[in-house]
Amino acid sequence: MNDHKGELLFDLIKGKWMLLKKIKKGKWQDISDIYITNSEFAILSIVYKDKPLISHVAKQVHFTRQATHKFIKQLEQKGLVETNKANLRDKYIELTPSGEACYEKYIALKKELENIIAEHIGEEQLKSLKEILKMEWGLY
Repeated sequence: MNDHKGELLFDLIKGKWMLLKKIKKGKWQDISDIYITNSEFAILSIVYKDKPLISHVAKQVHFTRQATHKFIKQLEQKGLVETNKANLRDKYIELTPSGEACYEKYIALKKELENIIAEHIGEEQLKSLKEILKMEWGLY
């Protein structure tokens, strides 16, 4: 008996998230030659318009410190970030001009997708959905 199949909140959110990821990835590949993972984009979003210490970035993302360093190295190899000494033991990270342009292109892509969603479900529905997702759900 699978009367609930596809109707549970978790399943609905997961389905939309998977669809959004797939569409976003495809559209990104259409506009950029640089392959960037979701984890790398997470780091770019923290670094954008800031120069945080790498240790601070590692605390904000949801992966290990080692993985954070690996992703930062990959971003450096792609020419999107630079790391510099902040003091004797810490380094900070910042976007290169190419990294900043890349991240701004990514933000524009996400806004474009949001506009498409608004066209299909309506501005008010999108606004309500965003408000619901921002609410405390009693799970923390």
